[in-house]
Amino acid sequence: MENIINPSILSANFINLERDLYQLKESGINKIHVDVMDGHFVPNITFGVDQIKQLKESTDFYLDCHLMVQNPETIIDKLIDISVGCITLHVESSNHIYKLVQEVKKCNVDCGIALNPGTSIYNIIDLLDIIDKILIMTVNPGFGGQKFIEHMLKKIRLLSSIMNRYNINSKIIQVDGGINLYNIDTIYDLGVRDIVVGSYIFSGDSIYNNINGLKNKISRFM
Repeated sequence: MENIINPSILSANFINLERDLYQLKESGINKIHVDVMDGHFVPNITFGVDQIKQLKESTDFYLDCHLMVQNPETIIDKLIDISVGCITLHVESSNHIYKLVQEVKKCNVDCGIALNPGTSIYNIIDLLDIIDKILIMTVNPGFGGQKFIEHMLKKIRLLSSIMNRYNINSKIIQVDGGINLYNIDTIYDLGVRDIVVGSYIFSGDSIYNNINGLKNKISRFM
């Protein structure tokens, strides 16, 4: 179950990031979601290569890097050199997305494709055979703490149907945005096995209790 819940450290307390990372580890978490934003593809600016390198050198988390940047080709090689676990590219970010996926995969790094809420699943059909996961954004990217877009449930169902049709069920469906104690079970029940959670995990007094609450909510499906 630890591999299902994927904390987004965009919502962590940056002043006490070491403490928050320790609490994640104590909660049985072994991977973290790292949002990379450039201020162009989305309005915010977040982690850069130097910060991700420090995370890699000082922790043993699997680093799941979600690139919300224009011209992702300018950063991919640097992340590969750091040996991050996964690089997820937005299909909207490049006209040469197939080539970029191939570059990531040839270096034995996991690769995902992300879709904004307004982007059709059919835009990535030709990529399904070569990627490791599909990230469906359930909020508009760029800011934490947004409300889950309910219409995206239909999109998740459609993706599952397409994957069944093409017999590619080995691919992981990931969902990111607005997920909390009250909807995580619905997401899991749709076959999502990588659930990015940010604000809910890092709110309140106890990261440990919040993660355990999420685990308990989906444990009935195990």
